[in-house]
Amino acid sequence: MTTRHDIIRRITEALTPLYGHDEARSIALLTAAGLGGVSRTQLLADPGAELELEGLDDVIARLAAGRPVQYELGEAEFCGMSFMVREGVLIPRPETEELVEWVTSEHPTARRLLDVGTGSGCIAIALKRRLPRAEVAAADIADEALAVAAENSRRLEAPIELRRADALDNLAECFAGTFDVIVSNPPYVPRSDAAAMHPNVRDYEPPGALFVPDDDPLLFYRAIARQARRMLAPDGGLYFEIYERAGETMRRMLLEEGYAEVRIRRDLFGRERMASARLAAPQAEAAPETGGDLRTAAGGTTNPTPNEQR
Repeated sequence: MTTRHDIIRRITEALTPLYGHDEARSIALLTAAGLGGVSRTQLLADPGAELELEGLDDVIARLAAGRPVQYELGEAEFCGMSFMVREGVLIPRPETEELVEWVTSEHPTARRLLDVGTGSGCIAIALKRRLPRAEVAAADIADEALAVAAENSRRLEAPIELRRADALDNLAECFAGTFDVIVSNPPYVPRSDAAAMHPNVRDYEPPGALFVPDDDPLLFYRAIARQARRMLAPDGGLYFEIYERAGETMRRMLLEEGYAEVRIRRDLFGRERMASARLAAPQAEAAPETGGDLRTAAGGTTNPTPNEQR
């Protein structure tokens, strides 16, 4: 008899050389729960119960080769929801949830929002679920991504407007009217950093959603910012997830593109991972926020009470 404990141990041992023991065990629990149709709590509460998983050897071989567990299971968690994912579409990341929370906390009455480079639709759908009265639109250049986003929108009962559009060129032509918020998690990893990336990302996730040229790492941000000047409503907000080493260059670029109130926000681990700006005349400096470290265009850093790490 094969028990739940046996399966978790086998997967953990096979993946430890690639991920380390703790992450390997987390992946083992996800795999056993997803394929076995039981919760992780049940796995841990009764590890001696019988569990047979068909094709387990093949699953372990693919995971040990670096295939992301989310692609193996066909789903990924984001903002408390289960999103369908498959090869060709970027896997939603927990850190992107902080971008969603930032947008919704600052624009709780937004009437119209646009997610550029939507991928699985995770940002747009999460925004729609948190702001049900708002109209949420989403754009991507990849037909496969749009198909996945449409299926997630249907499954999660979060209607969004999906359109094929190129973030580098024709956003304004594809969407009529203005938006209160434009948000994007575009490609931002310099191509030269690929060698240092974990193989489960570098070798499996779509390179077009990850990498940018070394000589123009802000390629997508600049293009979106320029088009957003025509698409944002007065006092509209522009929000980005950014590369952790790009905070200062992002700040300068947004100022050069005519934006005001440029802010660089740290994530829960203290890394500069988000940026925002407004399409409005600069206003008097506001009181420091408490949601994370912010560096403003006027210089200086606010230091609220440290956030707890995940």
